[in-house]
Amino acid sequence: MAKQFDVVIIGGGMAGASCALGLKQSNKQLSIAVIEANEVSADYHPSFDDRSIALAQQSVQYLKSINAFDCQAPFAAAIKKVTVSDRGHFGKTHINCHEYGHDALGYVVEVNPFGRSLHQQLTRTDVSLFCPDTVAKLEYQSDFANITLNSGEQLSAKLVVIADGAHSQSRKLANIEFNTRAYQQAAIIANIEVAGGHHHHAFERFTEHGPMALLPMSNNRYSLVWCMEPEQIEHTMALEDDAFLAALQKAFGYCGGAFSKVGMRASYPLVYGKAESLSSHRTVLIGNAGHAIHPIAGQGFNLGLRDVQLLCDMANRDDLGDYAFTRYYSQTRSKDITTVMTLTDSLVRLFSNSSRLLALGRSIGLFSMDLFSSLKTPLAKQLMGQVKQGKRI
Repeated sequence: MAKQFDVVIIGGGMAGASCALGLKQSNKQLSIAVIEANEVSADYHPSFDDRSIALAQQSVQYLKSINAFDCQAPFAAAIKKVTVSDRGHFGKTHINCHEYGHDALGYVVEVNPFGRSLHQQLTRTDVSLFCPDTVAKLEYQSDFANITLNSGEQLSAKLVVIADGAHSQSRKLANIEFNTRAYQQAAIIANIEVAGGHHHHAFERFTEHGPMALLPMSNNRYSLVWCMEPEQIEHTMALEDDAFLAALQKAFGYCGGAFSKVGMRASYPLVYGKAESLSSHRTVLIGNAGHAIHPIAGQGFNLGLRDVQLLCDMANRDDLGDYAFTRYYSQTRSKDITTVMTLTDSLVRLFSNSSRLLALGRSIGLFSMDLFSSLKTPLAKQLMGQVKQGKRI
């Protein structure tokens, strides 16, 4: 006999764990299961790596509302100011949290400890965890979905939530196509210590080789995202630490301070990816399973968390998982996702173009934003995650 649930979430990473916690907060009567491929312990979750992510101010508010985030956590650091600049050109703009009546524009969190805290929170609920386990088969009836796990377990659900990332195998089992396009860029990520501290100041700097971001972390460190052409990656990754720091300082300048130490480095290719649909029968996609974007502006997890928020807003509907439910979810989320993906893709292309005329236009635009707050407000709201996505259910 299949174990019956209202919701089965495939993927227990940050999106999946946040979704389970949010659904339980919204409707305590829901029976929920989470399927996670990796074995998890109190100290280790392989889905959570050494990267850091930016949480927009609205994301922080939501996570706090479901008791999933503490601003005072040792793995969190506030972003109070953001500077956006174009290397070699005069234009730049500054966004300060106090201009918008907030103590922070957002927070930077280390993925590993934050992810483990989400998982520990999950184990304190009555959510059923199937871990480690993976989905072998998805079969659909009119009123429910059947999920067969590789362990042999049989589950059924009114709603299946696919949250197992951009390389989702479950999405394939649900027959949802995922279209990708490779950027001619890859990213190096690392933690960088800075002499004198970062003062909660984040930087987004565009260069002729790709964008660079420094996000303030705990212990006087920045989280670095350094994008460049793939042929440069191998050379830059092979540099000794001192040579790497010198190359970084030369590329970024001293506006972020003097870089004194670099931690473990990793690199990965950058792609634009989007599911053909965010839903199918009795199934919805959240997070990177539905959309993969360039890390410019740090919008990725925030976009996925807004998927979670809408789903949790819908948790008390009587039509859980049926056609009207999944169609509403897909249509409501599509506008925000398309807007953010178009914005980030356009920024990459605009600032990667070496045309002098475009460079002048970029500088004038950034300079004007710094002079006139009305021009800067839309960018600030996007960074803080203040996005309308339809009325609450």
